[in-house]
Amino acid sequence: MQGVSTRKVKTITEELCGHAFSASAISDINKTLDESLEAFARRRLEEPFAYLVIDAKYEKVREAGVVRSAAVLIAIGVDWDGRRQMLAVELANRESRSAWKDFLLGLKKRGLFGVEYVVADDHAGLRAAVREVLPDAYFQRCYVHFLRNALDHLPRKADDDCLQELRWIYDRRDLAGAKADLAQWLKKWSPRYSKLTTWVEENIEETFTYYRLPRQHHKHMKSTNMLERFNEEIKRRTYVLRIFPNAASCLRLVRSLAVETHENWIEAHRYLNMDDLKELKKAELRKAA
Repeated sequence: MQGVSTRKVKTITEELCGHAFSASAISDINKTLDESLEAFARRRLEEPFAYLVIDAKYEKVREAGVVRSAAVLIAIGVDWDGRRQMLAVELANRESRSAWKDFLLGLKKRGLFGVEYVVADDHAGLRAAVREVLPDAYFQRCYVHFLRNALDHLPRKADDDCLQELRWIYDRRDLAGAKADLAQWLKKWSPRYSKLTTWVEENIEETFTYYRLPRQHHKHMKSTNMLERFNEEIKRRTYVLRIFPNAASCLRLVRSLAVETHENWIEAHRYLNMDDLKELKKAELRKAA
């Protein structure tokens, strides 16, 4: 890890592995680790994943003496056994349409299939890539990001109740209830915050896609929170290293955490009961017939 002090390497190694290694052993460890991580990152995806959660996290990376922001693209899948799996972690220069398209095509090349529902932030390049690569999947705009974006359309000293009441809309049990609350919210706040209410009315529809899912899945699948928690773990582990010495070291650390998280998820209880989705699909087929 050129450009990083021995103290920092020691601290990071202890965080990742639970104990320290001598500096002379780090190179050999990295080589073995990189081979293992690459095998994990390129593994064949043999089973269908109904749900896909994707997002990006930015890290500072030094390349050729210049510090830049690198986008860490991450994908989590939920299989039909109801378990979460870490599907991919890749680096890109930025969140462009081409970067996201390559990322998703890489997943499909590895065997990704059966995706019915995608949760992500409202990034133009990401949305375009999802439409192109996964055209049959429903798109859920993360409602947490949506509420954060709403702040851009409010004055600094706005009434706190306005956003709180908007947040409560997402607690409704069904789409009809959410839309009824939305209508009341628009009526109440339009006279004071027309810029916000106009923006919400034009953009909120895609944050309601989760109502297509079983009610038992709403809490977990209306946001990218499961991925945000992984991002927080990355932040916790990298607080010592503010700038990665190169892209390889960044990818190595994040993928190491991804493997650790993936294994914990596989060993844990099911995240979702996918029988709920199967029953909903059967009911929709009967209704259509």
